[in-house]
Amino acid sequence: MKVFGIAGYSGSGKTTLIERVLPVLSARGLRVGVIKHTHHDFDIDRPGKDSWRAREAGAVAVLLASDHRTALLSEHRDAPPALDALLAGLGHCDLVLVEGYKREPIPKLEVHRAQTARPWLFPDDANILAVASDVDPPRDFPRIDIDAVSQLTDFILNHALSRPTA
Repeated sequence: MKVFGIAGYSGSGKTTLIERVLPVLSARGLRVGVIKHTHHDFDIDRPGKDSWRAREAGAVAVLLASDHRTALLSEHRDAPPALDALLAGLGHCDLVLVEGYKREPIPKLEVHRAQTARPWLFPDDANILAVASDVDPPRDFPRIDIDAVSQLTDFILNHALSRPTA
C-alpha cells in the first residue's frame, strides 16, 4: 500500500483537493483509501442503537457490517492510534491519501490558500514535496495551482508510487 499525505491548516482546501483527485485516481484503476485526522471529538454512533449500547457497556471495539459497507468503532481514550496502526486496519488499497497528520514522516503535498493567512508548513517539514496553492510560496519551492486537478493527481501518483510500500 502506498501512502501520500495532504497537509495544511483548517480551511485550506485539503478535503476539497482530495475530493477532486479521487475520481481521477479511481478512473486510472486505483483503489484509493482516505484517512482523515480531526482534532474535534466525533461520534458516528447514536444513543440507543445496539452498537452504542455495546460501547457504553464496555466494548473497546464494535464492527458494524452490512451488505455494502463496514464501520469499525474503536475506543482509544488513553492515546490516539498511530498512523501505522490505522493503515494496517484498512482493507486492500493501492494508495491511501492521509489528510492531516501533518507531523508524520510521509511524503506530503501542502495545501495553502492566501485567504487563510496561515504560515507555510513546507519550510519546517522536509517531507513536503510541493505546495498546492493559489499564491506563490515566499521562496523558490515547487508549486502546483490548486485548481490543476490533473497535474495534482500526476504529482501525487509520481511521488507516492516511486516510494517503498508502507
